[in-house]
Amino acid sequence: MDLSYVIEKIRDAEFSDYPFRHLEINDLFKVEDFKAIVKAPEVSISASSDSDLFHELFKNQYKIISFPGCTNSYTEYMSWHKNKKVTRKISTSCEGYGVVLRLETPQTSPIETLLKFINSDEFIEVMADKFGLDTAACNYDSGLQKYMDGYEISPHPDVRRKALTYMVNINPNPNSSETDHHTSYLEIKPEWEFVKTFWAGNKKSDRCWIPWDWCNVVKQQRNNNSMVIFSPSNDTLHAVKADYDHLPNQRTQLYGNLWFDECQVNGAPQWEDFVISPTLTLDKCAKAVNRQAKALKRKAKKQLLKYIPTQLKSAVKKKILSNSLNKGKGKEKV
Repeated sequence: MDLSYVIEKIRDAEFSDYPFRHLEINDLFKVEDFKAIVKAPEVSISASSDSDLFHELFKNQYKIISFPGCTNSYTEYMSWHKNKKVTRKISTSCEGYGVVLRLETPQTSPIETLLKFINSDEFIEVMADKFGLDTAACNYDSGLQKYMDGYEISPHPDVRRKALTYMVNINPNPNSSETDHHTSYLEIKPEWEFVKTFWAGNKKSDRCWIPWDWCNVVKQQRNNNSMVIFSPSNDTLHAVKADYDHLPNQRTQLYGNLWFDECQVNGAPQWEDFVISPTLTLDKCAKAVNRQAKALKRKAKKQLLKYIPTQLKSAVKKKILSNSLNKGKGKEKV
């Protein structure tokens, strides 16, 4: 199986600028090559239960990897997956989480050829050249991955260290385009546009995940045998929320990134930091100021008492008590 024709497809692909600059290539692999890939036993895996599925995946040389929107514990995941209750365990902008596994060792010739190809210099260079990136200043990672039901990452443009990312759908389910586990590409709503402005003006602050309702989904990468490539920027918003039956077939992708060797950031605001409280009314402001003034007055009084000698405090208390008693006696005489 010779996949060198894919290089030319990437080189000749035209950019799309909506909702952000990216390449989208449909029918990436020839029909016969794609059939060989999705029918390979490493890709076409089914099971009757979650525990059986993980057993099959491990048997076929898959390994759980650390991945955004996921847990590394498949037992913890299976416990949660029984009921799939809304949880903020991974992020406050998400309602669930999943497990992602990467194939460690290919067992068949088609998958061995495929993985060798996506790790070839020619494949990496053609993508880098397309986006004007220098591979000498980057490192690369890639793999064949499966994503379990519940996997979710809310809209995000990717961190600044990521130079390029690509995803290729190689789903074994022939009807996978109808399932709900695909990558969404989004644009931010006008009222939250200032978040992008912040990212653009603060290059030392990293970019973060934001809530789904801050964005509109423009399109999804539903086509099987399709590839999307982009270089992360302030507007490259994408997200996934997988809600499907992963027992007969799993969401399966070729996934890879170029990472800048050097990228300095000074932390990252979270989405909650961008939420602006409603403006106070003048009446509320006046009450707040009055409360603050009273609190300061009480604090000042306590501070002043610290500097009064104990003997003087006792004398003052006796004087106050004496005056109070004398006033009482005067009232009795009247």
